[in-house]
Amino acid sequence: MKSSVVFALLAFAPIIAGCSMVADLLPERQTARLDPADGQIEPIHAAAIAQDQAVFWVSSNGCTRKADLNPTVRTDGDGSVITLRRVKEDRCRNVRPEGVELRWSFQELGLPSGARVSVENPYQLPAS
Repeated sequence: MKSSVVFALLAFAPIIAGCSMVADLLPERQTARLDPADGQIEPIHAAAIAQDQAVFWVSSNGCTRKADLNPTVRTDGDGSVITLRRVKEDRCRNVRPEGVELRWSFQELGLPSGARVSVENPYQLPAS
């Protein structure tokens, strides 16, 4: 009995994978492909949106600067979503357990004053 179940699963695996690939080709299922140069999504310790600014606390080994991260903004309904991506690895050895604070104005992000904004990055507790 076990061998017939395993055989059935193995037989259907290529069919299921093929359906997934075909679904990805449909226009309504396509999403924007990101260039690896856009960086990796950065886990954040905290984020605040206030007074037309986006403020993030991110991990740092001592050398993280604003230029090391790329905030991408996309429209979602009647608001915008910010995703912070790391484009340059921090290879320093002066670990800052509390992380560093980085700020972007709405003007820098191309957002109008008072825009509704959310953050897509995953949250990560600071190292203790």
